[in-house]
Amino acid sequence: MTFAQFLSILRARKWAALFVFALVVVITVVVSLLLPKQYTGASSVVVDIKPDPVSVTAFQGLTTPGFMATQVDILQSERVALRVIRDLKLTESPGIREQWQAETNGEGTLEQYLVQFLQRQLDVKPSQQSNVINIEYKSPSPQFAAGLANAFAQAYISTTLELRSDPAKQFNSFFQAQTKEARDALEQAQQRLSAFQQANGIIATDERLDIESARLAELNSQFTQSQAVSAESSSRQAQAQSSQGDRLQEVLNNPLISGLKADLSRNEAKLQELSQRLGDKHPQVLEVRANNAELRSKIDAETRRVTSGVTVSNTINKAREGQVRAALDAQRAKVLQMKAVRDDGLVLQRDVDNAQRVFDNLVLRMNQSALEAQNTQSYASVLTVAQAPTKHSSPKIVLNTLLAIFLGGLLAVGVALLMEMADRRVRDPEDAVLALGLPVLGSLPAPNAKRFNPARPVGLGFIPQQRAVSLPAPGAQSGGI
Repeated sequence: MTFAQFLSILRARKWAALFVFALVVVITVVVSLLLPKQYTGASSVVVDIKPDPVSVTAFQGLTTPGFMATQVDILQSERVALRVIRDLKLTESPGIREQWQAETNGEGTLEQYLVQFLQRQLDVKPSQQSNVINIEYKSPSPQFAAGLANAFAQAYISTTLELRSDPAKQFNSFFQAQTKEARDALEQAQQRLSAFQQANGIIATDERLDIESARLAELNSQFTQSQAVSAESSSRQAQAQSSQGDRLQEVLNNPLISGLKADLSRNEAKLQELSQRLGDKHPQVLEVRANNAELRSKIDAETRRVTSGVTVSNTINKAREGQVRAALDAQRAKVLQMKAVRDDGLVLQRDVDNAQRVFDNLVLRMNQSALEAQNTQSYASVLTVAQAPTKHSSPKIVLNTLLAIFLGGLLAVGVALLMEMADRRVRDPEDAVLALGLPVLGSLPAPNAKRFNPARPVGLGFIPQQRAVSLPAPGAQSGGI
């Protein structure tokens, strides 16, 4: 179909097309005028991403991509709608109750009916590049629309606060129970430690162990010294009991033995002199010899007395060594026992320390959860308060009229084309050529056409004014028009 054919069809079906166009426009305008006016109350809330003043941490959920979508879902949830109903006391309104009875015949609950009614008129739009959420509510009353928009904003803020405080209250109850159990465990651990200390007489475990360890070190030093002295005295005793007893230091340093030996040396010299001068049988020689024998016996007696003292000293040193050894063994056993007691006490002390640490952490968490449960600040706040609109938002007569003109025009064109398809006519020579496949040799003027004007040539395919002719039935024989 060419554009000229399209225009010819519209000219031929213009009254039908105009009727459809006018009908659509008039109906749209009339309906727009008859529809009740709707007013839109608009408010907005902003989600703040500052750190929580109680926990001093940023809200982790704000960094997730779906956080704003979650806030929109919360705002459109039944919980927020129920809070709006409670805040505005809509269930106490007789008119609303009568409307519910009339529309539902008392089926379901009034709260469910109001939730569905409020959600139908609610429109929540999050901003694309910010943390602002726009709240719009439509109602025939401008005051009611603004009030509902503000009520939804406040209910959303209160709900977000409840979503934070309710878990904190549950956590606080949990931490209180855990803190009580931790306090009981701490008291039991302290009682076990105190009973152990009393049973073992422990006042200051580390200080007493240090004292006993120092005493053990001192006894060990004394035992080493006693061993050295005992070994020395044993060696001297063995020397005293042998033939070399006269070489002992005690014997050599004894003044009496030294004097007797000096006297013996002088008598020996005198005896030798007398023996050479007087002979061996002389009484003086015999007397000096007898004196020398007496001196030797005294020296031997004194030597035996001195060496016997060495034996006694060795015995005393051995006894002292045994005493020190016994004291050392006793002190060592005492220190080992104290270390074992200390280790047991350290186990109990670690139990007390662990119980104290757990108790302190639970008390800290309990106090923090208590503060969070008492928090009255939400991360959302009202940015714009809805005011009663002065102009209605719907119906939009101008916009509806423009849409009616556009759609009416399309519908009018469509009706004209459908009518043409139902009753096809030859309106131009091109229609005959396309329909019959034969050339046009001439055309007859319409009965009401003006006479032929010789100034306008008539040729093949040129029709100044003609009459529309119906197309023949398919298969009919025809030669031309």
